[in-house]
Amino acid sequence: MNEHYESKPIPVVPLRGGTVFPGVTTTVSIGRRASLAAAQAAIERGGDLLIVVQRDAEVETPGTDDVFPVGILATARDMLRTPVGIQMLVELHRRVQLVGIEGTEPFLIGRYEELAEEDAVDENLKLEAIAYLEKYIELVGETNQQVMTMTRASKTTGELADYIAGLINLSFEIEVGLLMNLNGRARLEILLEHLRQEVRIADIRSKIQTDAREGAEKAQRDYMLREQMKAIRKELGDDSDDNPDDLRTKIENAGMPEKVLERALSELKRLEYQGQQSAEASVIRTYLEWLTELPWNNETEDNFDIAHVREVLDADHYGLDDVKERIVEYVAVRKLAGKDMKGAIINLNGPPGVGKTSIATSVARAIGREMVRISLGGVRDEAEIRGHRRTYIGAIPGRIIRALRDAKTRNPVIVLDEIDKVGTDWRGDPASALLEVLDPEQNHNFIDHYLEVPFDLSQVIFITTSNQLSTIPAPLLDRMETISMPGYIEDEKLAIARQYLLKKQQEANGIGGVEVTITDEALRGLIRYYTLEAGVRQLERNLGKVVRKLAVRVASGETGPFHMTEAEVEEIMGPRKFTYGVIEELDEVGLVTGLAVNSYGGNTLPIEVSLSEGTGRVTLTGSLGDVMQESAQAALTYARANARALGLEPTLFDKVNVHIHVPDGATPKDGPSAGIAMATAIISAFTRRPVRRDVAMTGEVTLRGKVLPIGGLKSKTIAAHRAGIKTVLLPKGNAKDIPELPERVRQDLELIPVSHLDEVMAVALLEPVGPPMKVGEPEKAPEPAIIPPVASGNSGKRIGRVS
Repeated sequence: MNEHYESKPIPVVPLRGGTVFPGVTTTVSIGRRASLAAAQAAIERGGDLLIVVQRDAEVETPGTDDVFPVGILATARDMLRTPVGIQMLVELHRRVQLVGIEGTEPFLIGRYEELAEEDAVDENLKLEAIAYLEKYIELVGETNQQVMTMTRASKTTGELADYIAGLINLSFEIEVGLLMNLNGRARLEILLEHLRQEVRIADIRSKIQTDAREGAEKAQRDYMLREQMKAIRKELGDDSDDNPDDLRTKIENAGMPEKVLERALSELKRLEYQGQQSAEASVIRTYLEWLTELPWNNETEDNFDIAHVREVLDADHYGLDDVKERIVEYVAVRKLAGKDMKGAIINLNGPPGVGKTSIATSVARAIGREMVRISLGGVRDEAEIRGHRRTYIGAIPGRIIRALRDAKTRNPVIVLDEIDKVGTDWRGDPASALLEVLDPEQNHNFIDHYLEVPFDLSQVIFITTSNQLSTIPAPLLDRMETISMPGYIEDEKLAIARQYLLKKQQEANGIGGVEVTITDEALRGLIRYYTLEAGVRQLERNLGKVVRKLAVRVASGETGPFHMTEAEVEEIMGPRKFTYGVIEELDEVGLVTGLAVNSYGGNTLPIEVSLSEGTGRVTLTGSLGDVMQESAQAALTYARANARALGLEPTLFDKVNVHIHVPDGATPKDGPSAGIAMATAIISAFTRRPVRRDVAMTGEVTLRGKVLPIGGLKSKTIAAHRAGIKTVLLPKGNAKDIPELPERVRQDLELIPVSHLDEVMAVALLEPVGPPMKVGEPEKAPEPAIIPPVASGNSGKRIGRVS
């Protein structure tokens, strides 16, 4: 600072929101009356004034603390009136130090002191700064030759820095920092770094604009070429209604995932360069149409009202509590977990006619989803599941993808019917292809051979149906949650017939508006004497026959109402086809009622044993499998090992031929669960102790006489209840399954868990009708093997077919 300089008062003009730099002549906007008065006073006094910068633009009359301490000493040359306001033409000289503002009326008056600035002459720094300035001005499109000439005329780094700072756009903070900085070289280095940054940004912006312009030009060029191709095809007579642009619109609106969209657009590009006469054109077009028809992001909204779901399931089906509870659980968990939950994979296993397929339809209706049924019975080609490769003529996607196309939603209920009847041959194994479909960890990325792009199956509810589990491959069965549907008891059939089947048959035969009632006795007669099934299909057909007879009467002029009694129903149905009651009429020696399970549900299984003199040969008949034959051998070995305890001579078994027969010889039978029934029949035959005809039994037997657990207890007890059996002997290991049996079965049957054959014989065998079997001694008058009913209170009729 020059000490000889004397500070004197000078008019002050404060600037708001910006600053100016020394070394140039420019215009400054004057908006406040005080600033206008200060400018006029300066012009009248010779032109000198002090320009300062306000810290806060909102302050109307600033003081010393409201402005920055460094200002610009300037000379006011003129006042100009313009459409945007009054402009003051000023010549900016140099930086000075503001001492203070002494007056505010009629304008600001302040004092200043000179400042000593540091400056240098650095030609390399100046040339670099000028080069970046030229590039910056070129990029922003404001090239001015006069400006560039003046920048080259700057002698020092400080002069060049002040000149550049007045040319380019800077933030208020940077401008103030440059104004306060007294080092010319430092100011130029700051501006050079800023220019470098601005040039980089301008380069990026220019590249983006160039790319956008080139993209628009390419799109316009492609459009012109397509139009020319259309005109050429039209001239060649190859014009058709199929427009690639329509396919492009469908592809863009299909909501495909990114990778699928890339594949579709790639195939569309191939199609556009192929003529309609090309052999590949129709193949590509069909492929693209399949891609656009699939529901990539379309899905139905689930109904999470649990009360509604229960109501719909109960309205459509009677019983089936296990299935209904599983569906309610799924809805509840989906309501809480949202889209994070994967679809359910449920297998409904049971005999025909119990409602497996129809309950799947009700599930879809209850939760508000679409339902698609796929029948797998007899399917042998793996391509039925995964589709054919596009290289084959007539190739199409597999049944899973076709089902989704038909459902028009990505989260339907897909019913895979008769999954246990899938075949295998040289064309592949469909069951192995289903492993991916029915695996929640894999089916989110299912790839059909035809599509060759992944499709998400994780939101699909798969419900499979089967009659038996033994024919389903173990890896496939492991992926499904199996729910058993063993069949209906008589009371359930009665309720189903009254609440569902009768109304359905009335509607089907045109008398839905006619009042028809059938007594309980008549319905029980239909169930007992005209059906022998676990389900209700035959019962529905029988009701249809009754309803058709009523339809004839309605068509003849009768109006009803009709009240059908047991006698009227029997007259329509004709002679009884089956009898109802216990399996045998009398308590007999060597005849035991066993229990079995087949693809049609549970059934009673009579086992007969006949003895004759011989050499100890054992004959097994009745189409018995290896396991069942081994059970018979084990039962016979137990009887031999415990001969003395049973009151028999051990040598007797070497002199007697044993014939074990299981009737209905044309039907193959296998499994270990008839072990205790065979052992009881053998012991009964040797000891001449009759077997109670109202007792049925099931369980595997060991050589030591232990009774081991078996499967299918629910189906077997329902069969025993249907046959009129009163007592069922079951393995003690199956006692835990008793609470799962239908309530009516538990009420009507006496269920006795046993752990050893001694317990079985104590319940099933009666007092002997003669001495135990002996060989070699003449017998006087052999006792008959069949005795009249004992005083056990048992009565009933023979069950079986009537010839």
